[in-house]
Amino acid sequence: MLPPAPDGRSAVLQILLLTFASALVAPALVTWWGRRAFWVLALGPASAAGYAIAVADQVAAGDHPTQHVPWVPGLELAVDLRLDSLAWLMLLVVGGVGALVLLYCSAYFARDAVGTGRFAGTLTAFVAAMIGLVVADDLLLLFVFWELTTVFSYLLIGHYADRKASRRAAMQAIVVTTAGGLTMLVGLIVLGVSTGQWRISEVVADPPTGAPAVVAALCLLAGAATKSALVPFHFWLPAAMAAPTPVSAYLHAAAMVKAGVYLVARFAPGLADLPVWRWTVVLAGGGTLLLGGYRALRQHDLKLVLAFGTVSQLGLLVLLLGLGTRAAALAGLALLGAHAMFKAALFLVVGAVDVAAGTRDLRKLSGLWRSMPVAAAAGVLATASMIGLPPLAGYVAKEAALEGLWHDVTHGGGTLAVVALVAVVVGSVLTVTYGLRFVWGAFGTKRSLPDDVAPVTRVRRQSWLLVGPPAVLALLGLAVALVPATGEHLLAPYADTYPSGDPGHLVLWAGLTPALVMSAGILAVGALLFWQRVRVERWQEALPSARGADVVYRRGMRRLDDLAADVTAATQRGSLPFYLGIVVLVLALAPGAVILTGLVGGTSVALEVRPWDEPAQAAVVAIVAVAAVLAVRARRRLKAVVLVGVAGYANAALFLLHGAPDLALTQVLVETVTLVVLVLVLRRMPPYFTDRPLAASRWVRLALAVVTGVVMMALTVAAPLARVADPISVDFPAESVEYGSGRNIVNVTLVDIRAWDTVGELSVLLVAATGVASLVFLRQRSGEVLRLSRAPGQDGDRSESRGQWLVAGRTLAPGRRSVMFEVVTRLVFHAMVVFGLFLLFSGHNAPGGGFAAGLMVGIALAVRYLAGGRYELGEAMPVPPGLLLGTGLFLSAGVGLFALLTGNEVLESFTYDFHVPLLGDVHLVTSLFFDVGVMLLVVGLVLDVLRTLGAEIDRQGELPEQVVRTAGEEQR
Repeated sequence: MLPPAPDGRSAVLQILLLTFASALVAPALVTWWGRRAFWVLALGPASAAGYAIAVADQVAAGDHPTQHVPWVPGLELAVDLRLDSLAWLMLLVVGGVGALVLLYCSAYFARDAVGTGRFAGTLTAFVAAMIGLVVADDLLLLFVFWELTTVFSYLLIGHYADRKASRRAAMQAIVVTTAGGLTMLVGLIVLGVSTGQWRISEVVADPPTGAPAVVAALCLLAGAATKSALVPFHFWLPAAMAAPTPVSAYLHAAAMVKAGVYLVARFAPGLADLPVWRWTVVLAGGGTLLLGGYRALRQHDLKLVLAFGTVSQLGLLVLLLGLGTRAAALAGLALLGAHAMFKAALFLVVGAVDVAAGTRDLRKLSGLWRSMPVAAAAGVLATASMIGLPPLAGYVAKEAALEGLWHDVTHGGGTLAVVALVAVVVGSVLTVTYGLRFVWGAFGTKRSLPDDVAPVTRVRRQSWLLVGPPAVLALLGLAVALVPATGEHLLAPYADTYPSGDPGHLVLWAGLTPALVMSAGILAVGALLFWQRVRVERWQEALPSARGADVVYRRGMRRLDDLAADVTAATQRGSLPFYLGIVVLVLALAPGAVILTGLVGGTSVALEVRPWDEPAQAAVVAIVAVAAVLAVRARRRLKAVVLVGVAGYANAALFLLHGAPDLALTQVLVETVTLVVLVLVLRRMPPYFTDRPLAASRWVRLALAVVTGVVMMALTVAAPLARVADPISVDFPAESVEYGSGRNIVNVTLVDIRAWDTVGELSVLLVAATGVASLVFLRQRSGEVLRLSRAPGQDGDRSESRGQWLVAGRTLAPGRRSVMFEVVTRLVFHAMVVFGLFLLFSGHNAPGGGFAAGLMVGIALAVRYLAGGRYELGEAMPVPPGLLLGTGLFLSAGVGLFALLTGNEVLESFTYDFHVPLLGDVHLVTSLFFDVGVMLLVVGLVLDVLRTLGAEIDRQGELPEQVVRTAGEEQR
């Protein structure tokens, strides 16, 4: 248990980072320790729950632990954390239930289950994201954690990726919740802009009024509705039951779906005065409460009974916490904690039944209370809390809700209060009915079963870790209910922030009150409906069934796919010249129209144009022009590629003449890699351009090229003249030395001043590499490296390679080998790699850098591949390209995280000076590690291209033509 941080500061950030770190190492822990790794991973959420317990009195007294860490000041984004009563309750729920679920996972999954390490890491990361969400006190930070929960839930729901139902459910969940999240983001921005505050506590204390308040309220409620599966977005939650049971127990009972409820509770004190807020909450919450309860009565899968029951309970929570009265809010907070305990316990019980009996169909289960007494006791106790039997937490919360709603009805609450009370009473009746049906279906002894159903009465012996966590949660529901005054002491401070109504109370016995009478009636009618369950089922089957929201969603997505296909067929015609022509046309018309408007309007500027600074520039430009014209007129593809390369190298010379050696070096290296890639592609293409453009088309292309060239030239002249302020780049020379500790302005700009841009560009490179590979590979990609030992006819004995210039040269056909090329490759390969490292380490103060270094090493690999073939490439770099790509991106971004942890700005460079014997004084700048990441990613990109357009095309060329054609059709 962690003690409170000194000086009122919160230790939640440390717990958050600990949990995220646990998620990163979770796959390795599972590999080393197997399922026992879940015990270690449970420490993160357990520490969160322990910290919540440690600061309970402090929070209840109004002394809220806070923590502030600047993140992106330019966007007014900071890591602002605050632990008030609502955040305290959610932290306790997220941490406590999360720890128990992780312990449960250690017995739920089989020892040889596939993907357990990935699941462990994702679930732990989800716990961390939920911790961050509930303690965030910044509007934008709240959205960041909100979207993290969306992504992690997608991965968890789709854990069984080989099952169509899991993939469909995961995609459905992420589409719905992402749409709601983006809508919520609009509301958060409206709140921040209209109030001028970005801290949630300050926005709620002084909310906006008028149209901004209405827009923000509707957007926030839309986000909450999608996350908490409210009507009409309720359909994704039952479908998500395709996930493993621990996911259902945590995400769909205690965490993810509670995020929407939390959002409503967080902003209700500031926005619940709005009629649109209150009516939306009552109609959406009440409708969800009734629909979920009704649908739960029709299910035969125990998990689906709980799923629709969860939908119903979420509607009740949103109604109570969003209604805007203090009594309803207190009841909602109490029910929030009670629901986490009894619903998580019930899901875990279902998982134990499924593991032991092999089925969740309540029609096939009979008498399991004898063979599973502990699970049955936990299930009965949790169900009793859910339907509101004393003395359990669910009863205390339900009584407080009925008492508060009755008070509103009898004290001028109007139609809204009446609608809310009726919805809660009817929904509670349905809750009793499906709760009794669940207990009877899971553990009851059934006297009459269909003739084709063989009841399951005997089960396998269970681990205590399968029945212990649900039993603990069920018993907690009993223990908490016995001290309702403590609960009121801890939760009432937040309920008192609501704008209207009298304070409520949490009690076990309040005397003979209307609420008690309503509770007795609810239990009686619910029990009656359960007794007549056969007639109820027949009545439900006889009623006309409206088209389900899930059907509407699937048909809508299908129509959207059809529309996308039609638009694609109309615009993506498969003609590269057409695509390029559209791009160039827009590029010419947009700036051209602006320039032409200025000229027609009589705008005049002082303009001085010099043809050149020195005659050599004119000579280089002439070379570029001649090469471009010849490339256009070339009939052979290889000739055109070479001429384009000449134009590129000439541009490098132009850079050099302008005093930009860094740009010249990079241009030369890029042009070289491009030539290699194009040559590899040309191997699978005809040598000549077969489709010559018609005369009319040729003139159109010529006109478009001339217009584009003239517009770009005019834009180059006009753009600097339109500047009204000094460019920020004028300070780069001084800043590169003062802040980046380097004299190479270009390199310091890439790795320090504009490092965020570089991270984005690296991500684009990674995506590009993935896209190229997906287009070429006719089989599933793997991390397999083509080493010499895997070549046909090779037994792994390298003795034959001794005396050879290249290790795998003999795997090439004699007609493809060149002794001279092999000798040159052997001599220059290592020198090129060393020169690449020189560019890496010298690039901070001289021409070079990680990008140039990566290109140089990539060219060395290309030379090795061209000389020795695909197996030589595997010997030269026996590492999967994906590892280099991922490591490079992670290292570049990780430098920013390290800077944040050391108290600096994200991606900020700082220096270390130290002495190394023999080497002398060393001046180390942390941006060097960023550059190392850039180099690794570029090397990985070139290696992936060589492996794709080189090695894979080599392999396909050795296959019969029919095999390649069939594989391509299967891939499409």
